[in-house]
Amino acid sequence: MKKYTDQGKVDTRSGFGAGLLEAGKADPRVVALTADLKGSLKMDAFAAEFPDRFIQCGIAESNMVGAAAGLAITGKIPFAGSFAEFVTGRVYDQLRQEVAYGHTNVKIASSTPASPSAKTALRTRQWKT
Repeated sequence: MKKYTDQGKVDTRSGFGAGLLEAGKADPRVVALTADLKGSLKMDAFAAEFPDRFIQCGIAESNMVGAAAGLAITGKIPFAGSFAEFVTGRVYDQLRQEVAYGHTNVKIASSTPASPSAKTALRTRQWKT
């Protein structure tokens, strides 16, 4: 069994960010992709340490997962991250067709079951009659 560094008690996102950085240091095939959530998913340290292995895909989760599958086919080990609602719902076709059917070595990371912007919009929306 592989040995990993105990990061102590930290939130899940910080643990993911630390683990991603550790994986990147251990294996040059590790790449990270995000849908404009580098800070939220704590990928900052990985991006700073390995800028050539970090891909900012913008708000385009489907494209991000497709790119991750393509990278996996070339031998890379991609970690793709976004909010949970987007990497489960918006990208279903890409997950099924490109990742699952293709048996690609893609890691999907997610946080925040509902986007903070959606919560804010619901709290502040004003309906006109």
